[in-house]
Parts: sequence; C-alpha cells; structure tokens
Amino acid sequence: MGVIVVTGIPGVGKTTVMKKAAEGMDIQFVTFGTVMVDIAQELGLVEDRDEMRKLTLEQQKELQIKSAEKVAEMENVILDTHCTVKTPKGYMPGLPEWVIKKLNPTAIVVVEASPTEIYNRRAKDATRNRDPDSKEEIEEHQQINRAAAMSYATLSGATVKIVFNHDGALDEAVKQAKPVLN
Repeated sequence: MGVIVVTGIPGVGKTTVMKKAAEGMDIQFVTFGTVMVDIAQELGLVEDRDEMRKLTLEQQKELQIKSAEKVAEMENVILDTHCTVKTPKGYMPGLPEWVIKKLNPTAIVVVEASPTEIYNRRAKDATRNRDPDSKEEIEEHQQINRAAAMSYATLSGATVKIVFNHDGALDEAVKQAKPVLN
C-alpha cells in the first residue's frame, strides 16, 4: 500500500473517515505535523508545537524533508495532512514538491462535504479556534485543494480520490474510501 495521503479542510472529518475506513487493517495513522514536531524536538529546535512557527523557513523546509523521509520509510501509512493552508497572504501548499516527491504516495484522498455542512460543524466545535470562513470561502478552499491534489498527483504518480463526508453519512464516506486502502 505504501503511503496514502488524506487531506481536507478543517472541519470536514478527514481523520474520522479514514480512521474508520482503516479499522481492522494493519495500517498506521500518522499526522504529518506531529512527525515534524517530534523531529524538531529531537534536534533541540523547539520544546513544543507552538514554537514551530518561529523557526526560519529554511529550518521548516529541512524539517519537512526529514519528516517526509521518515514517513516514506514506514509501511502501510495513512498520512493525515493539509493539502493547502489558508494564510492571510493566500494559500500555501501543504505538500510542496520537496515533500511530495519524498513521500511518493500511491493515492491522495481528498475528503469533502458541502460548505454549509462544514460551516455548521465548525460553528459547533468549541474545542477549536478557527478563522470564521464564510460558506463561499469554504467552497473556494475545497476547490483549491482539488487543484493542489491533482498537482501533487502529477509530481508523484498518485491517484486522487474525492470522498464525500456528508452529515449522517459516515458509513457511505467510509465505503467510498475503502477501495483506496486495498
């Protein structure tokens, strides 16, 4: 199976869908940001996750490369990460060329839902402090993710699978995701 990348905008339920799809299978579920923090701590660059954003761009790039190499060495991995990151300056690639080529995924799964569903999920989630995106901004972010996923596929040869995680239809989303894991 190798590495399968799962991505989706915050609040879409990517982690929920893919963890349920992988139940009972010999698959590791890895979060890219956690791997980066662990390596940064091992190197003495940070003490906690919040210090990551204070690193230089060169340090962050080096951590991305080391993290991608570490994940690529693993077998049967679902890698939970962001396809794109929305910043005040625009969208930033979550899997730049130096990362996607090291990961060499076999598939990229983009989990989506309707903008209204995502908007409502975010509004109900008191555990997170997210930017208050409009439904139009949520739609735009999902479109950007689709384009980015295809770009990543072009660089890696991976397939792209869109999985719809609609409210009350988790089992259907899991059914859509399962073929990628086999």
